[in-house]
Amino acid sequence: MKELLTYIAQNLVDRPEAVTVTEHVGENETVLELRVAPEDMGKVIGRQGRIAKEIRTLLRCVAQRKGTRVSVEIVD
Repeated sequence: MKELLTYIAQNLVDRPEAVTVTEHVGENETVLELRVAPEDMGKVIGRQGRIAKEIRTLLRCVAQRKGTRVSVEIVD
């Protein structure tokens, strides 16, 4: 999951080297924290949060196929 989120984010931004994903595994779900360069934040979030919503939807679908739960947080 972490690798998938990293791949998606790196292909959206201008500075792919600044993309970091931190994974926090809990009992019921895994939380992925995405950090990008400040100037690339808009590219990851998108207009009215559409891109961020689609990233979350895609990762939830993949996690559901694996029988797990995942959530994505975009951190400043």
